[in-house]
Amino acid sequence: MKKYKRYSAGFKEQALVKVYSRGNDQSIQSVADELNINLTTLKTWMKQSEQDVNKPAQPKSKRPEDWSPEERLAALQQTYSLLGEDLNTWCRERGVFVHQLEQWKTDFCSQGDSGDPREEARVLRALKVEKQSLERELLRKDKALAEAAALLILQKKFRALLGGEVE
Repeated sequence: MKKYKRYSAGFKEQALVKVYSRGNDQSIQSVADELNINLTTLKTWMKQSEQDVNKPAQPKSKRPEDWSPEERLAALQQTYSLLGEDLNTWCRERGVFVHQLEQWKTDFCSQGDSGDPREEARVLRALKVEKQSLERELLRKDKALAEAAALLILQKKFRALLGGEVE
C-alpha cells in the first residue's frame, strides 16, 4: 500500500515558482528531482495552477435580494457611522445602493412595530373562537368514537350469546 505524502500550500507555490522560473537548460524532471517529488505530482500542480489562472474571478458581490437577514444586519452595523463618499465606496464594493440600505433599515425597524392594538385584539378574539370551536368538534368526535366502540363490543357479545359461543 502506497503512503501519500502531503505537501503544504507554501511548498507547492515555491515548487511552481521554481518550475516556471527555470532556465532553458533545466527540465521539469530535474526540478522534481531537486525537490525530491514525483514528476507526475509536479505536473499535476502545474495543471491545477493553469486552471486556476484561466478560471474567471468569482464576483465578490451578490445581488441585494440574495442577502440573508443576518448579512443585512451586519451591513447596517458596518455602515452606521459612514457618511458621504465613504458610504458610497462601501456600497460599490459590495454591490448595493444607499437606498437599499435605507430600505433594510426601515424593514428592521418596522418588524418591532405591532400595528393597531384594536386590530390585534380582534384577531386574538377570532383565534380564540376558532380554538373553542375546534375543541368542541374534537370532543364531539371523541364521544362518537367511544359510542361506536361500545356498540361494536355489545354487538360482538350479543352475537356470542346467540351463537352459543363462550368468551
